[in-house]
Amino acid sequence: MPSLPSLKPRDVEKILLQNDFYIKRQTGSHRIYHNIQNNAIVVVPFHNQDIPKGTLRSIVRQSKLSLGAFLK
Repeated sequence: MPSLPSLKPRDVEKILLQNDFYIKRQTGSHRIYHNIQNNAIVVVPFHNQDIPKGTLRSIVRQSKLSLGAFLK
């Protein structure tokens, strides 16, 4: 299993939008993305620093994408 890189929230947003997610709503500093095809809902914290590894792992799990497809 490949290791998780350090990603900014903008990078994660770009990955999700390329995988047919759209912004459903924003609550404070968190954006909620939805994918109609696999009915996945992903919450991404939008702060200026890198997303912690555990949070990024949770985002990948919520997206229902494989780690390889997510990092592609």
